[in-house]
Amino acid sequence: MAAKIISGAEIASAIREEIRVDAIQLKEQHKIVPGLVTIIVGKNPASVSYVTAKQKTAKDLGFYSVQEDVTEGVSETELLNLINKYNSDPQIHGILVQLPLPSHINETKILYAIDPDKDVDGFHPVNIGRLVIGEARFYPCTPYGIQQMLVRTGVAVDGAEVVVVGRSNIVGKPVAMMLLQKAKGANATVTICHTATKDLAFHTRRADILIVAAGRPKAITADMVKEGAVVIDVGVNRIGMTPEGKAKLCGDVDFDTVKEKASAITPVPGGVGPMTITMLMLNTLRAAQRSMKA
Repeated sequence: MAAKIISGAEIASAIREEIRVDAIQLKEQHKIVPGLVTIIVGKNPASVSYVTAKQKTAKDLGFYSVQEDVTEGVSETELLNLINKYNSDPQIHGILVQLPLPSHINETKILYAIDPDKDVDGFHPVNIGRLVIGEARFYPCTPYGIQQMLVRTGVAVDGAEVVVVGRSNIVGKPVAMMLLQKAKGANATVTICHTATKDLAFHTRRADILIVAAGRPKAITADMVKEGAVVIDVGVNRIGMTPEGKAKLCGDVDFDTVKEKASAITPVPGGVGPMTITMLMLNTLRAAQRSMKA
């Protein structure tokens, strides 16, 4: 039997409606409007597309939304001063600096300059440290989206064997940390695999839940997946163009063969992708709610 398709688009839509209701309540009861600033340096087409989507979503949800378009020649000091401006702005609850940055700017220094209480991407070392010890304020958006997909589709995570393929700071490491916590939607036994893993298939075939963020198209094939596993494909790879001139996309999983073996699987596109921006909005809402206690 073919796998159930886990639609990130449908789950994201439901969560956005929850965010919209909470944002209205926050405004009516406490006169607080969640505020998000996105800072983009240069005109990288992919970055412009991502930031535009984030801004559109924020506005659709009734957030106070600011976009700072900065020239590519901006100095590191000027960019740090801009971040400090929004660190001190009470109308702004979330700060997002779109990566990548030009080579003359130290990305780590920029990300570390964001106030951890406004780090709605969840990448500041303070927030990563809080995540590791089980006291997270913000979860990184893509891992948070993955966890919500599992929880909201009724996948049993407690006690499950989870295998994560990929060890990036954006997906692999944080999703592993999240799913091994002794908490709801977690409490799994987690294995992380990477480029130096010997016999990758040995590990992936043990997985009740397989999360793939390898960055290689169709790296996981049906023979590497246990019958009935839940497969979460984080990868987005361009593999050509359609006759209409649009990019052809595929994930890190060979979807057509694996869906015949898995019990549930995310598609690409329409799977994990829509969840990432939604969780950014949820983190911004949470930051605004937390500001009442500051």
